[in-house]
Amino acid sequence: MYVSDAMRRDWQRSYGKPVVLPVRHEISAEEYAMVKHSQKARRAHDITLFIFENEKIALIKKHFFPRGAYRAPSGGLLPGESLEAGTDREAFEETGLKIKLEKYLLSVKAEFFCAAQKIDWTTDVFSARATGGTLRAHDTEEIAAVRWGTVEELQGPIRQTLLNTGTSLFRYRVMLTDAAVRTLEVRSIH
Repeated sequence: MYVSDAMRRDWQRSYGKPVVLPVRHEISAEEYAMVKHSQKARRAHDITLFIFENEKIALIKKHFFPRGAYRAPSGGLLPGESLEAGTDREAFEETGLKIKLEKYLLSVKAEFFCAAQKIDWTTDVFSARATGGTLRAHDTEEIAAVRWGTVEELQGPIRQTLLNTGTSLFRYRVMLTDAAVRTLEVRSIH
């Protein structure tokens, strides 16, 4: 795992202390194989970005997503890459936007399991502001569409579409979004 706890402590100094959320999440054999395949260079993380422009949020759709399914962009840091360089790269590849990280919202310590097999995975969630660029996918092999949406859409029709798939990793994304929205709401009150 090339994103270390020491790196996460550095991120906290810059972007605040996240809510730490341990989860145990059962996934299908197909999903297990997909996560395992993503573990190049021992990768065991993703960074999810809630990128805002005023009240709008950038949403991505991958090619295998069903109609109406979108989520916040995410990706992994490369070995030796800083948080800022990696999130700038991923945001641009997936959305065409330049960003400024704002808050470290969540650090989700997940254990994905399928039968007797398990994968430890961490999803770190940040809020960010769009500072430039044009909303369009640059990595069109991975991203089918990108658009502006609202938190209300994420918590309403998009959430329901993801849940209706019955897919465990979409349920995981719904859980991440729900927790991020709760964290954003709590932080906006204070």
